Amino acid sequence: MTDDVLLTFNAGSSTLKIGIFELTGAQAINVGRGKIDFDQAPLSLRYTVGPNHYEKSIKGDNGENFVSVVAETLDHMLAHLPGRLRAVAHRVVHGGMAFQRATLLDDAGIEQIEKLIPLAPLHQPQALRAIRSIETLRSDVRQVASFDTAFHSSQSDLVRRLAIPRGMHDDGVRRYGFHGLSYKYISSRLRQIDPTAAKGKVIACHLGSGASLCAMEDGVSRDTSMGFSALDGIPMATRPGWLDVGALLYLMRGGMRQPERIEDFLYHECGLLGVSGISGDTRVLLADTRPEAAEAIDLFCLRIAGEIGRLCATISGLDAIVFTAGIGENQPQIRARIAQRLQWLGIKIDENANNRNLTSINAATSTAKLFVIPTDEEQVIADEAMALIT
Repeated sequence: MTDDVLLTFNAGSSTLKIGIFELTGAQAINVGRGKIDFDQAPLSLRYTVGPNHYEKSIKGDNGENFVSVVAETLDHMLAHLPGRLRAVAHRVVHGGMAFQRATLLDDAGIEQIEKLIPLAPLHQPQALRAIRSIETLRSDVRQVASFDTAFHSSQSDLVRRLAIPRGMHDDGVRRYGFHGLSYKYISSRLRQIDPTAAKGKVIACHLGSGASLCAMEDGVSRDTSMGFSALDGIPMATRPGWLDVGALLYLMRGGMRQPERIEDFLYHECGLLGVSGISGDTRVLLADTRPEAAEAIDLFCLRIAGEIGRLCATISGLDAIVFTAGIGENQPQIRARIAQRLQWLGIKIDENANNRNLTSINAATSTAKLFVIPTDEEQVIADEAMALIT
């Protein structure tokens, strides 16, 4: 390894995911990954560096003692990394209108991210805690923020507009889109795999517990399923996706009046879990024989296929579909059901290639190419940081 190390922090509500990169010239080379699961007790840091696996019990918690979690994590990791820590780069969900690209963090930048908490009240504070912790523990280390919304800043004003008074749009109530770091990686990786397809009209499907779609032309975001918040678009594990606001008004009149209760309901009680009453995990639902499980899966695939149709209208055609993230990369049954609903577009899947999770899974007679490409958000975060610190 070289003398310099870069860490990426992806702080979620229940996990802290860490990428470990060595800096070679102008490149960030991934050499390991780590994770702390805050739902486990006692806390444990598990990570790998090359062929070596490490596990360390961690004191502290996911609340007021979070800084001690970061302190122990750094102490243990850096003891097994021969290089000096040069930078920590963070995934920040919301950049609002202020951040359209990655940025080196200073006091003003951190304050601006803090002002965006109302736009992402469940996600933004997690990243800020990690940023503040590094600031407290290692003020000598440079910090960079990468934003999930930034990739979509290329979308037209028309696409980003909600049908509300213009002043509200100007104040920031607009469609932002998320999973941008994943889509940026897919755009770059597809260019390596199939340059011709990458230059065309592509719809990428980031299908995980959080899920969205993005329409791209020549690798540039033109439209996406998620809008003002990460609740919008297709159904997710526990989030509803598109929801008639009239239904929400109805629930509010029925007694669900507190914003905190509504927020918890929308983020944790809907989606596949709500429809099935069983689980928000598609693996569990696919293995379950109850009709409620089947209906949840069918709704998931129906809405994805429908959203692909809508996105085709934005980019006026379709040359390729990319499946990525946990579900998209690993569940052939879901991909096959989506493709089946898109036969009217001339899309045909190669069953054998699909079942083997190959990179190219379309039949020879398909009007659009179909790809399975694993995503790597940590690599994008590291690359964006390198561009700023070198």
